[in-house]
Amino acid sequence: MSNDPFAVSDAMQGMRAEWAITEPLMGGTLAMRKSGKALLPKHPAEEEEAYSERLRVATLFPAYSETVGSMTDRVFAEPVQLGDDVPPELQAFASNIDRQGNDLNAWAVNWFRAGLSFGLCHALVEYPKAEGIRTKAEEDAAGLRPYVVMIHPMQILGWRDDGANLTQVRYIEFVTEPDGDFGSITVEQVRVLEPGAWKTYRRSQHGTVLHDQGVTSLSVIPLVTFYSKRMGLMQGKPLLMELAHLNIKHWQGQSDQDNILHVARVPMLAVIGPTQNHDRNGNLLPFKLVVGSGAATVLPTNSDMKFVEHSGKAIEAGRQSLQDLIDEMRMAGAKLLRKDQSGTKTATQAQEDASQETSPLMRMAHHFADCIALVLQFMADYRSLPEGGHVEIKGNFDVDYAPETSIPSLVGMTNAGLLSSETLFSEMQRRGVISDELDWSEELGRIEAQGPRLGTI
Repeated sequence: MSNDPFAVSDAMQGMRAEWAITEPLMGGTLAMRKSGKALLPKHPAEEEEAYSERLRVATLFPAYSETVGSMTDRVFAEPVQLGDDVPPELQAFASNIDRQGNDLNAWAVNWFRAGLSFGLCHALVEYPKAEGIRTKAEEDAAGLRPYVVMIHPMQILGWRDDGANLTQVRYIEFVTEPDGDFGSITVEQVRVLEPGAWKTYRRSQHGTVLHDQGVTSLSVIPLVTFYSKRMGLMQGKPLLMELAHLNIKHWQGQSDQDNILHVARVPMLAVIGPTQNHDRNGNLLPFKLVVGSGAATVLPTNSDMKFVEHSGKAIEAGRQSLQDLIDEMRMAGAKLLRKDQSGTKTATQAQEDASQETSPLMRMAHHFADCIALVLQFMADYRSLPEGGHVEIKGNFDVDYAPETSIPSLVGMTNAGLLSSETLFSEMQRRGVISDELDWSEELGRIEAQGPRLGTI
């Protein structure tokens, strides 16, 4: 039994073990270096100084973070569209959804990105303290309104539920407070949410103490969880975990490759045969090795000296292995765009997507739209509005192939008469090779006006 609000639940400990991989990958090279031996093991018999230098110069190929970013960009290829049923009051709130200047679309991008990377991410609908405020007019005059706060999955410490709904959620937060006339300090505290109430706890010299508490006007905890791969209530798994493992393998392999390149680029001077000589009387003569363009070395009889260089076979094998890993990572990320007809859907989604294939990324976008709608509903509940409305997400879920590999094939098909010039033009636009502002009919007119190409009849 634990009475410590700072305690981390067993379920959270399990998820954090996987996040210890994805979080540094999202943080980039510096975060990976900071993880040290956990993600870049020290070789047997490797000197600590040699390992530290190898870690210091290691660089990350950002396959995981760039895949998460590119898939997020696809979902938000167009801004989130508020439905006609969203009340005007909430539409106004959406222009500054977090009271920090971020509109709904910009804020939602960060929420989705974190959810895709970690498997889940949370949004809490908050309301400022309204002490002494009794009417809605007084709320408006005081500028009080609901707003949304993103709760990173790493912040969650634990939760309780009754089998269907949350009855308690604990998470860590950092609060900035004034310190003296000009300074500020950051204070760590735990916020405990319960239906209709909240508390905050802080550590002091006397142990953990209750710092503040209050009530809300809602009978539920206004926490919305977006899952990219749900494993249970408040539990998720990084959807791209296998890609993360491949990226870690590349991180380790790249370090080995860089190390062997460093060794191979510096030839070793080898002395073969005796390294001592004697005069006529049998006395030992000193042997001094001097290396340089303006120096000569006298070798003992039957000795040889030459530079020994790496054959390069291991280098080429390492380079090919890293390239193979990059191809595997590219395929692992592209799986989100492969269309299928699996996955559980709501009745509304089933009706909309009837007889239509959907990809995992498209289904995630549908689920995310439902999450935003729930956020709006909690905001509506705070303002005593009957409905929060719905939103629509129109992303780019088409499967794109690498231009450097697909364009030659498209050009070859066009030259062979298997593809029209207009289709080739549109495919080039879809890959970003040709500006979207160009129109095929106008371009065709320009082609006909310029006459035949040189060398043609």
